[in-house]
Parts: sequence; C-alpha cells; structure tokens
Amino acid sequence: MPFAPLDLSQLRVRPLAERKSLTRADDIAVPVNAARRPLAPELQPVVAETAERIRRARAKGASVILMYGAHLLRNGAAPLVTALMEQGWITHLATNGAGTIHDWEYAWLGRSTESVEENVATGSFGTWDETGRNLHLALLAGALERLGYGRALGKFIAEDGCLLPSDDQLEAAVTQFPGDPLAVAAAELLTMMRRFELAEGRHEVRHDWKSASILAQAWRLQVPVTIHPGIGYDIISCHPMFNGAVIGRAAGEDFRWFAGAVEGLDQGVVLSVGSAIMAPQVFEKSLSCVHNLRFQKGRPAVSGHSIYVVDLQDGGGWDWTQGEPPKTNPAYYLRFCKSFSRMGGQMRYLQCDNLTFIQHVYHQLQSAA
Repeated sequence: MPFAPLDLSQLRVRPLAERKSLTRADDIAVPVNAARRPLAPELQPVVAETAERIRRARAKGASVILMYGAHLLRNGAAPLVTALMEQGWITHLATNGAGTIHDWEYAWLGRSTESVEENVATGSFGTWDETGRNLHLALLAGALERLGYGRALGKFIAEDGCLLPSDDQLEAAVTQFPGDPLAVAAAELLTMMRRFELAEGRHEVRHDWKSASILAQAWRLQVPVTIHPGIGYDIISCHPMFNGAVIGRAAGEDFRWFAGAVEGLDQGVVLSVGSAIMAPQVFEKSLSCVHNLRFQKGRPAVSGHSIYVVDLQDGGGWDWTQGEPPKTNPAYYLRFCKSFSRMGGQMRYLQCDNLTFIQHVYHQLQSAA
C-alpha cells in the first residue's frame, strides 16, 4: 500500500488558553428576561402552536425532545434551555459532538470557537490539549458507570472532574469479569492511564462557568442528554489521546437512551433546532428501532406526535405540510426536512433563527402557565 495511517500520537498540542477564541460565555448568554428578538408574523401562530403542543404533551406524560446543533449554544441559549428543563417542559436533550466541545470550553475557560480557515492552514485547528484530554477523561471515567457521552461529560463539568480507580482495581475488573462489557471499558481506561501517565484518584478540573453548560445543568436537573457524534467529526480527533472506541462506546450507550425517549413520544413533541444532519439521521433510526420492538409485541406505531424543524435555510420553497417533494425538486435533497416529513405525525418547518425560536417558545409557555 502506498500510504500508512497517520500517527496521531505525534501531534503537538498547545494550551487552550493560547488559542484566539472568538466567543465568550459571559458575552453571549441571553437571560430569560431579555427582550425577545423579532419574530416574523407568519411564524407567530406556529410558535404558539408549538408551545400548546408541548403543554399537551407534558400533561399526558409524553416525551418532549430537543435536538440541537452547536449554534444554539453559541448563540447564548443556555439560560433559556436551562429554564425549560427546570420547569419540566423538556424531558430529553440531544446534540452532536460539536455541541459538547463548545459546552465544555465555555464551562472551563469561559471562551470557545476558533477560526477554522486560519488554524487549519497552520496545523493548529483543534489541537488544544485540555479539550481533547478532558473530554476523553470524562468519557473514560463515565464508562465505568455506564453513563454514556452526555451524562458522563455533564457530571464531569458539574462535579469539577472525576475519580480514576487504581491499576489493581481495573485489572481485577478485567480479569474477574471478562464477559462483562464494563471489563472492556476498564481495560481501555487502564491502557490510557498507563500510556498517558494518568494518576489514580481525584482529577480536579474546575469549571467556573457551569451556568454556560447545558450538559452540566442537565446533569444537575437529571434530565437525560445524549450525544450523537461522528468519528473524526470533532476537534478531539486532533489530539494524541483520540480514541474512537471510547467515543463509540459512549455514543452507543446514548443512542439506546435516545431511542428510549422516542418510545415515549406518543402525543409528544420533537424540536429539531439547527441540526441539519444529526437530528434527522438519528431520529429516523431510533423510531425504526422503537417500531421494530413494538410490532413484535403487537403494539401500534408511535402516533400523535408533532415535529418542529427550525433552521435558517429556506426549506427549498416547498410546503412541507404537503409531504415531501418529488425527486426532481431540489427541496427533496434537504435532509433535515425530508427525513422528518417521513416520520409520521405532524411536521412543520420554520425558517427562523434558533435563538429567536427558543425565546418565543419559552415566553409562550410562560404566558399560559
């Protein structure tokens, strides 16, 4: 073969504090009582309908799932999402790997975001030591508690670090319970501790901006949050500690938890906000799994659910309440609309800024409380 795999162990990483970060947690956070951004008149009845469907869903004990892209966090919506969780309106959160990168960096450093164009050109994009190191550390420790990606990182932020077992404890777990999935997680952690000289005991990592972290607030409130990353998608791939098995194990656990939320979606609501790829892809597979298991028991398909898809793109100029367009129409290839339009229930697309949408939904829910 003419090429060999790249040796990522030789990557040179630098302290995150040296990076020119483009956004600050204190600057972007939007208080719940801040003036609302203007909402287009044609969207106002749809937002009111969204809030009403959420109220009905919660009255019936049905799931209300918020799937979001990283820009919702970068636009300062953490206080609003936290308030929605505190008041019981949201029962499950899901985001992609980028959502966790910004979440952790805001919580730890109070800053996030870098110039992709400038830093790829210099070979420094994503090569920040603390981000890659601490996200892996959180997932490695969380795997021993079967926490998955979202809960492991949320706990790591909320509790300012983690506790690593001793070599003897990990070796015992591997040898005494070889058939247990936890033995694999223990072996992975033991290998990483030895390779990267990670000491046993408490690893203190202070997070002074916990209020900027949706994951930490979800952990505090015990609202399930799941992460659905891709291998090689996120900057933690640009680190010597990059380990696809660690990420995959955590994400696999989260997929099962997400599907569990979809199981409770009869008469429920899905909010897909600024997630053009992850949300539709993960949702359609989860719904298929739920139906597979339901039909084996003679149970009906998920029904009565409402799906609200929010993005800045124009939706292809297609009326998605009429179903999907023909393949000859360019709108057919808008995955974030097409996939959700196939998922039963009622799907509505709103061309809207994501922060504006969350603000107005939150205030609609308050006005009827």
